[in-house]
Amino acid sequence: MSDNRRRRSPKMYMVASDYKVQDHLEGTIRLQRGQLCLQQEGGAHRSGRGDYLWVKVIDNGCVVKVDRQVLNEVPAEFAGLLEPVPDLDIRVKLLSRTQFLQRMAALALGSEVRVIWSRSQSELAEAELRYRGPLTRGSSAIHFGVQLKGWAAGRGKCNGSYKGHQLFSCPDGCGLFLPVSEITLPRSSRSSSSSEPQSPVSILSRAAESSVPQPLAVGQRVCFIQDECVQRGSVQFCGALSNRTPSTLYVGVLLDHPGGSWDGYYKNTKLCSIPSPDYGALLPLSKVTAESRSERSPLAVTSPKLPPLPLPNKPALQPPSPIKDPSQPSSRPLIQPAMLLTARKALQPPSSSAPRAAVKPPALTTPKPALQPPLVPPNKPQAPPTDQSRSSNGFHNLPSPPIAEQRAEPGAWLEVGSMVEVNDPPLFGVIRWIGQIHNIPEPVAGIELDQELSAATDGSYLGERHFHCPANKGLFVRLRNVRRDSRFPEPELPINQVDRCNSIAFANWSSKRVEEHTPPLSGPDARVTYEGFKKGIQGHLNSCYLDASLFSSFDWLLFWPVAAQNNPISQSAQDLLRCEIVNPLRRYGYVCASKTMALRKLLKEETADSGFTNEEKDPEELLNQLFLLLQVEPLLKIRSVSQKAQECFIYQLFPPSSPLLSPLVSPGPLRVSSVQALLESSFMHSGLKLTEAPSCLPLLMPRFGKEFKMFDAILPSLSLDITDLLDETLRQCSICQSVAQWECLQCYEDVDITPGQLKQYCNTCNTQVHTHKKRQMHRPVEVRGPRGCWEGPVHGARQLMDLFAVTCIETSHYVSFVKHGPGATDWLFFDSMADREGEENGFNVPQVRSCPEVGGYLSLSVDEVSRLDASSLRDPVRRLLCDSYMCLYHCPQLSLYK
Repeated sequence: MSDNRRRRSPKMYMVASDYKVQDHLEGTIRLQRGQLCLQQEGGAHRSGRGDYLWVKVIDNGCVVKVDRQVLNEVPAEFAGLLEPVPDLDIRVKLLSRTQFLQRMAALALGSEVRVIWSRSQSELAEAELRYRGPLTRGSSAIHFGVQLKGWAAGRGKCNGSYKGHQLFSCPDGCGLFLPVSEITLPRSSRSSSSSEPQSPVSILSRAAESSVPQPLAVGQRVCFIQDECVQRGSVQFCGALSNRTPSTLYVGVLLDHPGGSWDGYYKNTKLCSIPSPDYGALLPLSKVTAESRSERSPLAVTSPKLPPLPLPNKPALQPPSPIKDPSQPSSRPLIQPAMLLTARKALQPPSSSAPRAAVKPPALTTPKPALQPPLVPPNKPQAPPTDQSRSSNGFHNLPSPPIAEQRAEPGAWLEVGSMVEVNDPPLFGVIRWIGQIHNIPEPVAGIELDQELSAATDGSYLGERHFHCPANKGLFVRLRNVRRDSRFPEPELPINQVDRCNSIAFANWSSKRVEEHTPPLSGPDARVTYEGFKKGIQGHLNSCYLDASLFSSFDWLLFWPVAAQNNPISQSAQDLLRCEIVNPLRRYGYVCASKTMALRKLLKEETADSGFTNEEKDPEELLNQLFLLLQVEPLLKIRSVSQKAQECFIYQLFPPSSPLLSPLVSPGPLRVSSVQALLESSFMHSGLKLTEAPSCLPLLMPRFGKEFKMFDAILPSLSLDITDLLDETLRQCSICQSVAQWECLQCYEDVDITPGQLKQYCNTCNTQVHTHKKRQMHRPVEVRGPRGCWEGPVHGARQLMDLFAVTCIETSHYVSFVKHGPGATDWLFFDSMADREGEENGFNVPQVRSCPEVGGYLSLSVDEVSRLDASSLRDPVRRLLCDSYMCLYHCPQLSLYK
């Protein structure tokens, strides 16, 4: 068993060129360049024509033999990154970008990234890396979970959850899960590696390869040196200028603070929209540097200050009218002095001397607009008016500058994307930004209005852009003056389902505590007490793995001596298991989900695995942790060849290497094997023996997903004979019943002498059997037996174990079959989530029902089951035979003292 733990993980390959494979069953299988292949164990094959490998194609699941020459090995650390990339051409290109993949594999959570939003236009969106890993349990494909920022916020597809599992948390509509091909690093992050391509276009599809990438993307944050000070801003234009050398690129920047002298025009041609020449700069690309996240600290330049408030008896200064170009279209109305005064009053801190009503924007019908941010002090001419037909003013694709977002304490529900209203009569809109503005001591909300308002802006305040929206729709209001949109009902707050399980909501579903020991009922009494709806263990929040396992409870667990002084949690868990779950289940036939949730919380506390309270798990995970928590001695002690005995709680059955040719598989229409045959084969091929007979034997069935089952059905053996699997015990010769001294693995698979059964011989029979010319190459192994001389036949009793429960799985949901009496038809079927009352905040309804028909099928032989028509199998028989996950056996005699 230690060899299995040291076994190397299989290698991953990429198909280097298109390749055809002829398969006897599937016909011609075409492998495409860029497909990933996983080497199968023992799959190397050398012939006179070359070296071949048996591989499993990840993209379509087929297993084929491929010439090694058409395969390129993929480093193990890159395989998971490349697997989810859908475009095969991009996957091939990525494999050559080793430094990029290494950086993405080691990229820290919280790092700034760019999402490839539009391949045709090379459009990038700001985002933050929040998760990196598989989306589902058991998957090896690595996805990147990002939270969209800036203009892309709200355009995502989730809130960080995938199929009900919360992988990270973010606002609704801001989360995306992407392969590595869909994200790239900001230019400043990529510049540290000179060998990496400096543009994300290199990993786009072929259709985008012909376009010339822009060195700086519109909206990207940059900085440059001006008059010995650092100026920062956002790129509004990047390209060549007319009448200039095409190879020389220029960058138009919207500055964060005044200090520029460019209005967005070049030789009467508008390159971009700049609100004021004080905030515009046009300079060569060589003088501009991309800004990294770490550089976004308080700026070196002097921050602008709010203009002094005018006295009430003096009108506010009106900015001079801009010089209008007759060739330009008419501009929108300028802000009047009354608007400026109203806006200043709205943003001024409240006076402590007398309370004052909050100033709110007027209705659309009023001619006096409100809360208009003041313009830049008019010490320089304004930019020419913009074209009203361009509703976005050219800013709709720009990212928001990094401002520390926060929520106001009085309205903690407010966040970016909330639908709100201001003023009375109300103006409706959506919050696009929340943060601090210079000289305003409390949070301010930037709102994009549903309708235009002449006093509104395009998302900028004092020349500093905070968000982006069409012109005349951006409004800045104190956060305390914002209220929820009254046109829509208040959304229900998400309920913590873990805490809800212990609240009064489950009062009508509660179950009683039973202190005294309660043995299980048997026969007809069991059906009367246990059968029906609201019977069994109530499921809640992915608990079916635990419910199905505990319904097949082990008596000895309830009374195992636990040292409370060493671990009080162990005693609490045993008391909870005995008095709150098992005893009430046996007396009343029902247990509330709040009881099992308490056990799940103890497991979470002991293991530090939060998934025990809300995530899907497998029964073996629960049983292993529960046995360790209760300090139980291992159930199994298994010895491999020339190795010391190893201990474990559960044994995983291993299938034969070639199930189609194995003697374990029946020759009928269905591929069927039995648990007895699988256990013997697994022990024989692994060279294992039990050092002592166990009192309980949990066995995991061989399963490889829904599409790759080794068998169509597995027949749970009603009685399991482990006599010949015990070490140092007397064993009978398979031919003459004398004491066996040899066993032979090759004879086990020999089709001429009852294949699929253990073959062990005395000295005489061993010589006779292996004298045959077909068996002269066999390598029998000497059997370890007890000391002393034994002669004649052996008539010792066989060591048998009885089946008492079977756990099954279908579409990630576990159910169980439990034997409740000595009769062949005494079987119960249990489903903890058979029905439901209510929806998201409802309750699962468990069900237990009698299924006597199961006994008839379990009494059939493997050959008889293989000849059954699969379509004739009905639930629950089909689930028992085709979806078995774990079979539980026990020896009643050994359970009395062991």
